[in-house]
Amino acid sequence: MFEALFSSAPWWAWVGFHLLVLVMLALDLGVFNRDAHAPGFKEAAWWSLVWVTLALLFNGVIWQTMGGRQAAEFFTGYVLEKSLSVDNLFVFVLLFTAFQVPARNQHRILYWGVVGAMILRACMIAAGITLLNRFSWMIFLFGAFLVYTGAKMLIFKDRQAPDPRRGAIARAFTKLVPFDPEGGYEHFWIRHGAGYNATPMLLLLVVVEATDLLFAVDSIPAVLSVTRDPFLVYTSNIFAILGLRSLYFLLARMVDRFYLLKAGLAIILAFVGVKMCLAKLVEIPIVASLLVITLVLLVCVVASLVWPQVEKGKPE
Repeated sequence: MFEALFSSAPWWAWVGFHLLVLVMLALDLGVFNRDAHAPGFKEAAWWSLVWVTLALLFNGVIWQTMGGRQAAEFFTGYVLEKSLSVDNLFVFVLLFTAFQVPARNQHRILYWGVVGAMILRACMIAAGITLLNRFSWMIFLFGAFLVYTGAKMLIFKDRQAPDPRRGAIARAFTKLVPFDPEGGYEHFWIRHGAGYNATPMLLLLVVVEATDLLFAVDSIPAVLSVTRDPFLVYTSNIFAILGLRSLYFLLARMVDRFYLLKAGLAIILAFVGVKMCLAKLVEIPIVASLLVITLVLLVCVVASLVWPQVEKGKPE
């Protein structure tokens, strides 16, 4: 299954990309964020700029080594994944609020969540591309699923989310793993007698990883509508994920202001789903896809600011 991944680019490209990622993650946690703290707006803005700049520089390398079309595919996939990852922000706010995670510990949880997400995304991308290569009709199944997901997001966008602390994942974890609900969010394990108990921090990390897995079910088929190149799909995914932590601390307090973004993400999913279903009949240019995605996001952001959401119980 992983042959599809490694045959799409030379070995040095894969090694170089992962070395870059590992160095940046080591600097992030081991140097700049060695001590647990809540990143402020300025720090989050700088790190967001760093990750976006690295993605653009990487896009330039692709342009020089692989060609203009591949560079356009990477950039469109990156913008698509970046926009869909905004939906993760809404979930992170819900999870951290429900678990009552101190702000100073949120960065570390998201950091290890990113490391786990890289492994999960690689597996799902390899599986998705293998299915599309072996069964061409799967493109219609993926497309229909994205249209269904987009429609579901639009119809049930105001539905109240369940309490993640009482979800199936949390219940299974606490039954299968020795767990101390008072273990706090400083460590994943704490000593208990002769053994160790898991802490709420480890439980939350498991929930975060499971949540990312659910989002990947939507986002990976979406980016496969842009390109089938495994290297471009994987790297655009990872760059979008890497910038998600700083984006969270940058926008977490403003998530409610951009309330129309969820509707915009639903429209984008439906659009790429239709694009996949029509791929055999008509090819929508990469630039056109990029313009549609960008336009939908801009309209939703501007509309959210021009017509702010009225809080329940308050007069308009």
